[in-house]
Amino acid sequence: MKYLSDHFREIEKRTGFPDEAIPVLEAVAARLDNEKEFGAEFEKLRRGYMSGKAPLWKYIRKIDKLAEKNGIHPYTLDMVYLMVCCELLHKRYIKAGLSEELFWDGVSDLKYKLVECIECEHQVGTFVADWNDGFLKMNRFALGRFQYEYSEFRMNYTTKTGVKIRKGQKCLNFHIPSSGVPLTDEVRADSYKKAYEFFKDIRTRKGYLILTCGSWLLFPKHEEFLDPNSNIMKFYREFEIYEWKEKDNFNDDWRIWGHYSDLPLEERPADTKLRAAYKKWMMAGNKTGYGCGIIILKDGKLLK
Repeated sequence: MKYLSDHFREIEKRTGFPDEAIPVLEAVAARLDNEKEFGAEFEKLRRGYMSGKAPLWKYIRKIDKLAEKNGIHPYTLDMVYLMVCCELLHKRYIKAGLSEELFWDGVSDLKYKLVECIECEHQVGTFVADWNDGFLKMNRFALGRFQYEYSEFRMNYTTKTGVKIRKGQKCLNFHIPSSGVPLTDEVRADSYKKAYEFFKDIRTRKGYLILTCGSWLLFPKHEEFLDPNSNIMKFYREFEIYEWKEKDNFNDDWRIWGHYSDLPLEERPADTKLRAAYKKWMMAGNKTGYGCGIIILKDGKLLK
């Protein structure tokens, strides 16, 4: 197999990889092509993962050891590994009758993770490689602004609209990638509609599609310090929050401050409304947290 292939370069081009990352990634792919032992060990791990059911993290551990052995930063080889696996994934999308748009929208997540890695770690690659397990196993799909994956609800629950959900019932867990696209009313509605159409197989008999999300964006105390007219709060109000918790440590602060999250709180910038609001809230000694919420879709729209 040729690693520095047309498909490898197409991923870089179509998803918009940063210019500074491309020569770094292509140099590693070229080494895989030119160094027989390195390429053979890498190929064994590629085939092993893509032909089996083992979770991605088990193979990423081996890829990281291979990277260290060959003098490459693990984050960089992790990204090359994912890009190469996507070539076979593309063929599987075609075989399954799934669209080119759906494939490339999913692969765009590699760019988001690459940008995060450069911003937070000053390194070309990805520091969350095992996150891509859902995409590569075709359990997670990007539909508009959000990414959705098959899941099962973990408790018995009745929503305020009277929809009864049983423990183990099939639903969709969804994620908000750091694509940079604002969470406007239009993009949220578009994504929900696409999900409703795509995941016909898990709608209920009454035509409901159950969505769940757990995120720092759904922290109920945002009502006390974020702009009520912000896109984050509009997104938050679409959910019925069924669980939430305050935390002593804000592990998601890098999503707000990037590499500045390594600085003491008082030294972090307050140059956006979100940064300013969070800095003020945290400087006052308040805790941060997360929430878990439910959205019910009916005919592609929110059930209210």
